Amino acid sequence: MNNLNRDPFNRLNRSPLSLNNRADPIANWRPKTNNNNSNNNLATLQYVLQTAATATQTAAAEIREKASEAVQQALAAGGSSSSSSSSEEKDEGEDMSSFSVPKNVPSFTNPNRQYEDRLWAAANPRGKNKNNNSGVLGGVQEFLGSGNRGGGLPMYKDKPYMYPPGKGGRIYRRRRTTCGVLFFVLVLLVWWSGMFAGHQERAVTKLNQWGLLSKDTTKGRNKADWLKRRERVVEAMELSWDAYERYAWGQDEFHPITKTGRQMAPKGLGWIIIDSLDTLMLMNLTSRLTHAREWLANSLTWDQDQDVNTFETTIRMLGGLLSAHYLSTEYPQLAPIQDDDRGKPGEDLYLEKAKDLADRLMAAFESPSGVPYASVNLAEYKGIISHADMGASSTAETTTLQLEFKYLAKLTGEKDFWDKAERVMELVDDNGARDGLVPIFIYATTGKFHGENIRLGSRGDSYYEYLIKQYLQTNKKEPIYEEMWREALQGVRKHLVTYTEPSQFTIIGERPSGLDGDLSPKMDHLVCFMPGTIALAATGGLTEKEAKKLPTWTEQNEADMQLARELMHTCWGMYKFTATGLAGEITYFNINNPPLNWTAPHQATAEFDPDPDAEWRKAYEVRQFDSHNLQRPETVESLFYMWRITGDIKYREWGWEMFKSFMNYTAVEEGGGFTSLQNANVIPPTTKDNMESFWLAETLKYFYLLFGPDDLLPLDKIVLNTEAHPLPRFDMGPLFSTGWKRKPRDQEGKLVE
Repeated sequence: MNNLNRDPFNRLNRSPLSLNNRADPIANWRPKTNNNNSNNNLATLQYVLQTAATATQTAAAEIREKASEAVQQALAAGGSSSSSSSSEEKDEGEDMSSFSVPKNVPSFTNPNRQYEDRLWAAANPRGKNKNNNSGVLGGVQEFLGSGNRGGGLPMYKDKPYMYPPGKGGRIYRRRRTTCGVLFFVLVLLVWWSGMFAGHQERAVTKLNQWGLLSKDTTKGRNKADWLKRRERVVEAMELSWDAYERYAWGQDEFHPITKTGRQMAPKGLGWIIIDSLDTLMLMNLTSRLTHAREWLANSLTWDQDQDVNTFETTIRMLGGLLSAHYLSTEYPQLAPIQDDDRGKPGEDLYLEKAKDLADRLMAAFESPSGVPYASVNLAEYKGIISHADMGASSTAETTTLQLEFKYLAKLTGEKDFWDKAERVMELVDDNGARDGLVPIFIYATTGKFHGENIRLGSRGDSYYEYLIKQYLQTNKKEPIYEEMWREALQGVRKHLVTYTEPSQFTIIGERPSGLDGDLSPKMDHLVCFMPGTIALAATGGLTEKEAKKLPTWTEQNEADMQLARELMHTCWGMYKFTATGLAGEITYFNINNPPLNWTAPHQATAEFDPDPDAEWRKAYEVRQFDSHNLQRPETVESLFYMWRITGDIKYREWGWEMFKSFMNYTAVEEGGGFTSLQNANVIPPTTKDNMESFWLAETLKYFYLLFGPDDLLPLDKIVLNTEAHPLPRFDMGPLFSTGWKRKPRDQEGKLVE
């Protein structure tokens, strides 16, 4: 199917993002061609405002008539030269729908734009395209080409549609001037009072065509403000998806700068499409979801001679399909599609595809120990030992499969899915990790750890995340995982937490040579999942205010929340440190020698002074080879949890600032969407020409949830897997159980023989 025809809202023809307007980067995303139906949802409000604008025009017309005849003659002469110039450009085959943009573009977000635009058009009747062959921009081109800079308003990058006429009788205009101005003021007062608030919420879906809602000066003080910001995230998702749909549909990778794609398997794995399904649902992008579902039904097959990573395929593909099944079943009003309605032939499409994939991935668990192999051949149903790390699997990867397989077991009743995933947790715990901190490698052949490297970054992170989330997934009926989580968190405090010099930021370091080796003051961006996860564990998904009322709230919960706040502050500093406002992949910190103990008194700098020589900057270091930004979600993930749990508005504001940095520095010209950065610490940043699938699956989703209402995916009802795919909490029932008990161990967690 031709992708260009799948664009009922004209999203594929958006103008490139102007990177000059940092204050409101998305305000310039406007269609290049007219769409007479684009403002249907705003008809009532638009009618009132257009009436006010017309009255204002008449007042302006009276003022214009007092202008000098010399200016009028200059306009006429300019219009004549414009026509000649336009004809020459057209003969040369140039695109008449674009023009040179000034270096400093005026703000496109001011509500007065609606009225200024109409005054601009009324002041220059010649701006109307005489030939009617250039669409809505034809008249703009003609006027801009006239050389008029003295008598009109500043030149804008674009102009709105349907300019009102600039003519009428002088006497009639004079009689209406006073009434028109008064009416105009009255309308503004009524609008400002909030009478149109309900309509304003509905209007956010058309921000591209409606400048009135574009200005962002209120700092998110009310619900409508955050709905507007959330709609900007939807626009970013639309731009990203539409670029992929246009240039790389069905491909597993997308390179937005070169506008190419690449397959990871002969027939594709749906790497981007499946990972994005639940984001499309949550954002109510029905037409795009329909296209994705068509590809899923007609093109996707797992029967391919292809090796895939067990972990990545589970969290992205299996998790994405299961989440799509959950949302389409429990929230049918989200992006409703008739094909997946109850009783329809395609009702179980997502689940059927998930079951087929899971059957193949189960081959990974057929190792001598039961610890899954690193990879699987899909067609052969065969597990494959790791080709690196002396054949060891990643500890995090082997223990970040459980949420997905347990939920699938619950849906299908097939106990083997549950038992194989549960068995891995027992095998890992039977190693007797000291203070609950596990090395980052484990052999699938023996079930024993390889090496002593301890970290919460790559290959270690999601082991800890899935401890507490497994406890929550089964409605707290498996206390063994809460026990393991609390043991590990105390181990993190004891061995990995320290404070920077001189600003005393709280960090989680690494012990590459084991817990008795030196502490490395290095934090992967991946570690920034921890603030949100700590807060989630402390409250169980309730708000902090609600959790404190429970008899189970302790001083330890209070301390955990304080640690979460401190780490969140440090992670935000990673963004404030760089030139683009986007964190590097790895940050090093300046610490004392020996490092301060986690119990040491500390008080971090509260604000991040933008001065390049500010004292707080001495605590941070981003090395050149670590300065890339891969559109990672961990910090906004934690901001989302911290906002939901604490209700502190600063976490939303930090998220908005971060989102604007993504828009300013990762946007690709000519409708390419957004890209990763090779170096986020220089302006302009150098790019990598790659859009990660988790940009759609996680980063934009977390922004959307952060700016949205709290009753969408309430944290006490769902768990989000490590790829941000929402899955429900459920009771295990008689068929399933934890199935194992921890071996006796001493106070440090070592096994007692």
